[in-house]
Amino acid sequence: MTIQDIKFNRNDQRNFVSELRLRVNNYFQENNISRYANRKMVIKTIALITFFAVPYGIVVSGRADHPWLLVLLWAVMGLATAGIGFSIMHDANHGAYSRNKAVNMILGYLMNLIGGNTINWRIQHNVLHHSYTNVSGMDEDIDAGKILRFSPHQERYWFHRFQHIYAWFFYGLMTFMWITTKDIRQLIRYSRSGLLSTQGVTLSWALAELIITKVIYYGYLLVLPMIMLDIPWYMTLLYFSMMHFILGLTTACVFQMAHVMDETAYPLPDEEGNLENSWAVHQLLTTANFAPNSRIMSWYVGGLNFQIEHHLFPNICHIHYPKLSRIVRETAERFGLPYNVQPTFLAALGNHAKMLRQLGRAD
Repeated sequence: MTIQDIKFNRNDQRNFVSELRLRVNNYFQENNISRYANRKMVIKTIALITFFAVPYGIVVSGRADHPWLLVLLWAVMGLATAGIGFSIMHDANHGAYSRNKAVNMILGYLMNLIGGNTINWRIQHNVLHHSYTNVSGMDEDIDAGKILRFSPHQERYWFHRFQHIYAWFFYGLMTFMWITTKDIRQLIRYSRSGLLSTQGVTLSWALAELIITKVIYYGYLLVLPMIMLDIPWYMTLLYFSMMHFILGLTTACVFQMAHVMDETAYPLPDEEGNLENSWAVHQLLTTANFAPNSRIMSWYVGGLNFQIEHHLFPNICHIHYPKLSRIVRETAERFGLPYNVQPTFLAALGNHAKMLRQLGRAD
């Protein structure tokens, strides 16, 4: 079954969708504000890029030679890279950062400069994940191969009984896959399935772009520090690896806590490809928020702790999600629909670990 075969129920809770969109539109009109980035978002953009650029500048200056100082600098770079991905790249690739498409394109390409690939991201995240959230076989965000089991509809192996223990290590390796083999394999697979053409590019062009940007990435973030730092090359490689482990662990935790939770659903289409619910209701059933009252968390993760609002309105800048969450929650409750939320980050982390344990022990 392909994505062209999957159909949502267009008659399910139609009044909910129309009322929610009306209330959200009225919010922006009545307050005379744009759906896109505002001054606070621009300041955040500058701050996050600075948090990465300053430590990087110190590293390549060659003046930092104390091991613990280098550990701190590379760790900050890892956290800053995750923040750039959460807040800037993410919004830009959804077309939510600016009304100007060129601005979105430029900021979206930050994905390439932090080790990933913009084309793959838009297909995996925007097309597959946002359309078919938690649908096994369609949503690649819950497909971790055989190592991790993120859905009750995936095959279970004996070692999954321990995945709530070892998952965190593999989360830390996630971005290592981005910067090595995953992007090439994805481009080839998306080309064969016809998904690459949805981005208006050919496989040869996409591969050429990928190779060029990977060379730039390895050049500025690995080779240049090796040259500039007066330490053995393998120590720089170790710091680089530590940075990526922090980046991968942080990124994986934020995204997995939005969907692999014990309150979220894992719908499957019937034999004809029909899903039980409408697209909007499907998003409510398969998505969860966390730490809605934490301003620090909301600032750092780019509003991804308001994952429900993001899935319902991905084309709206995340800076508006805290206000929109009240509208979404009230409307969902009015129609008797779920609004999944964990009060804190730690509560969500515990719930995710609990779900990993459940998925590892039972179907």
